[in-house]
Amino acid sequence: MGPTCLKNLAETLSSGDQHDLLELAADSIETGLKGTQLEVDLTVYSGALRAPGASFVTINVRDQLRGCIGSLAIKRALAIDVVKNARAAAFDDPRFSALTQEEFENLHIHISVLSSPETIECASEDELVRQLRPGIDGVILEDGASRATYLPSVWEALPDPQQFVQQLKCKAGLSSGHWSETMKVQRYTTECMSSRVSSKKRR
Repeated sequence: MGPTCLKNLAETLSSGDQHDLLELAADSIETGLKGTQLEVDLTVYSGALRAPGASFVTINVRDQLRGCIGSLAIKRALAIDVVKNARAAAFDDPRFSALTQEEFENLHIHISVLSSPETIECASEDELVRQLRPGIDGVILEDGASRATYLPSVWEALPDPQQFVQQLKCKAGLSSGHWSETMKVQRYTTECMSSRVSSKKRR
């Protein structure tokens, strides 16, 4: 299978693919701790991992968020996207200092692979709220230069659809009551996988 863009890439991942992505994420972070970049030979991976895809990588240390970086646009092989986002989550998230070797030994890695976003046609916030599927939809909200997303996992903290939308607008730098004719909204779903580095057999 060639590197074609799959509409629902997240739904095509086997358990082996998920294992490989988690290994790549951990290897990328471990390599970053040594001051080098992980080199990836795409030919050894499945077609699903060679296909263009978008992902978010979230890392936690002792159940505390330590970094989260991701891609909304599908622009490179999924395996490469995970490698780049894992390294960025560990060392380039502006909310945190760079990950340390000690923290790496207690690291929990969570990967969300995104489906292709689809537009939600809505003329008002109420219309948007009625169309959302709590616990399922990731949402991208955009108006002019303001843009933000919430992964489906955010529904756990914000289960009310209206509150979900209003907080997402605030994340984008807009007021909670903002709405305009230029508002663009998309939704996507995710395939999620996770593992703890301390429980992995490092190569």
